[in-house]
Amino acid sequence: MAERLRAGRCALLWRHAQTTQGVGDPPGFRLDQCSTQRNLSEAGRTQARAAGEWLRARGLAPGAVRSSAWCRCKDTADLAFGAHSLWAPLNSTFGSTEISANNRQLLLDGLARIPAGTFEVWVTHQVNITAFTGESVAMGDAVVVDRAAKVVARGGFGG
Repeated sequence: MAERLRAGRCALLWRHAQTTQGVGDPPGFRLDQCSTQRNLSEAGRTQARAAGEWLRARGLAPGAVRSSAWCRCKDTADLAFGAHSLWAPLNSTFGSTEISANNRQLLLDGLARIPAGTFEVWVTHQVNITAFTGESVAMGDAVVVDRAAKVVARGGFGG
């Protein structure tokens, strides 16, 4: 995975780190109130920090870190990299097996803008990764996609 990221012109689609038990979010959750959402567990917080350390140990620094607006994604990004920018196409599509044509195009356009020698990290949700790539990944794991959204690497950050 590290070699492919180093080559650039790709994005690391990273499923948020391990959360507390549950699926989706509780009824009535609010994006502006983390206490109403399913959040990272302590193991997930450790997992996110370790992923950032894994990348830094290999001399890899993303050109941008983009995140879904869900707190578990923002926290994953911040614990790994210290900062993120919100990007609506990464927001959860839970309850749907598809992403909208508009969001798919925004993701493809985002990939097309990543230059050689640079990669971006996109922290998102399982449903989004599967809808965009057809791949399923565990919490805290990732796929690397090229400019055509083809999966060119996959894995985790543990050792």
